[in-house]
Amino acid sequence: MNAIVKTGLLSLSAILSSPAVAHNISPEDITRMNEGGLLDYIHLGAIHMLTGYDHLLFLFGVMFFLTSFKDIAKFVTAFTLGHGITLVFATYLHITFNYFLVDAAIAASVIYKGFDNNNGFRRWFDMNSPNQLLMVFAFGLLHGFGLSTRLQQLPIYSDASSMLSKILSFNVGVELGQIAALVPMFIFLSLARKLASFKRLSLASNTCLIFAGVYLLFIQLHRYEHDHDARHAVKQATVQAMTAPKA
Repeated sequence: MNAIVKTGLLSLSAILSSPAVAHNISPEDITRMNEGGLLDYIHLGAIHMLTGYDHLLFLFGVMFFLTSFKDIAKFVTAFTLGHGITLVFATYLHITFNYFLVDAAIAASVIYKGFDNNNGFRRWFDMNSPNQLLMVFAFGLLHGFGLSTRLQQLPIYSDASSMLSKILSFNVGVELGQIAALVPMFIFLSLARKLASFKRLSLASNTCLIFAGVYLLFIQLHRYEHDHDARHAVKQATVQAMTAPKA
């Protein structure tokens, strides 16, 4: 197998085999950010994007058939605007939702992109794909909301005067992390397109995206189910304690 193909498959494997908590805000992050400055928020934003396997897989799918700088700039800008809008405004306005379900929806966006890249709409539904630029922007909004649900786990609301600065700093970090991820993707895809086997590689890679998205979708739904069960158990225990007859 060609070395370039091996490199790509190993990279995808590394992303999928990363620890399940890699995309979460850890207790250590919360403790560190409690007294952290703006540079700490920038750093955390960059790391969060670079360990966000769902974001990276979706970006890989977006980049797959983009060959000109104009197209790359157009689609990346649409995605950046989308996730920037919801990251900033949802966090600032404290709009949130269960982050396991949001991440499940983000996993579905990975499935969608792989399906679309394999010309699934034409093959299975005999129709053209929805407007690709509009869909990338819409999924950008979704990915930004996912980032916001994580950022809202941090103590950003404890100081109203610095809250917006912290949100914007985290967003800057996310953009820096995105750029760092896009560069190797661009290099890999530029080299891969020169292969005689690129058509087969394309089908295999985007099929892997679909399966990866399905895997991540079930992982997030599984986490939600366990989180829901745990919350329900706590609620039941609380009710029983409150209604139990006093000795």
